[in-house]
Amino acid sequence: MSEHKTIYVDATNQILGRLASIIAKKLLNGYRVIVVNAEKAVVSGERVRVIHGYKLIEKVTTHYNPYKTGIRRPRSPHNILKRTVRGMLPMDKPKGRNAYKRLRVYNGVPPELGKVEFIRFKKADANRLGREYITLADIAKELGWKGVKI
Repeated sequence: MSEHKTIYVDATNQILGRLASIIAKKLLNGYRVIVVNAEKAVVSGERVRVIHGYKLIEKVTTHYNPYKTGIRRPRSPHNILKRTVRGMLPMDKPKGRNAYKRLRVYNGVPPELGKVEFIRFKKADANRLGREYITLADIAKELGWKGVKI
């Protein structure tokens, strides 16, 4: 198995969609990507509208068995970010599936990565936003995430 160059990314104050598209491109180019501080990534928009958008899909049921829900939505920040990147990869092709296997996402910084230097993408920085935004930790708490206190 060939070695892949590893990129360490800090998601603090980074826009979720822009960050995910950059990460997806790096994965498709053969890099191994490790993302930390997923709970500090941001989604632009009014708090109420963003949370409403994430909660909409929870009410989807089927006609033949309305008690059975079929759509599973990630609730933890690292899984929300991971799922966003997954949506930008061609998962129906082996190249996309192999790229997804090279992605690791963490809430906070694991102890083994404490001394690693992390990069941040200028194109995904939230300081360029001219509107309000909400962090993934806040979205996850509204969705019912019972994770660690951040």
